[in-house]
Amino acid sequence: MKKELIIFLFILIILSLFSHFDKFITHPISHIQSLPQSTAYGLGFLHPILITLVVYLLLYLPRFIIKFIKNKS
Repeated sequence: MKKELIIFLFILIILSLFSHFDKFITHPISHIQSLPQSTAYGLGFLHPILITLVVYLLLYLPRFIIKFIKNKS
């Protein structure tokens, strides 16, 4: 569980840095504080969590399938 949480947080940080690198360099605190007023993708302030969840599931699915096949044989 702890390992999966670390993976999730790592994905969140990497995605946010790639998406908003210029804002994190110039004004990171004001960018984070403006998150509640966000209208990104129609998801509002939850968009970082939901996008990270989608990417995490896309990465977890092959791991789950491989683990299931290994345990089956």
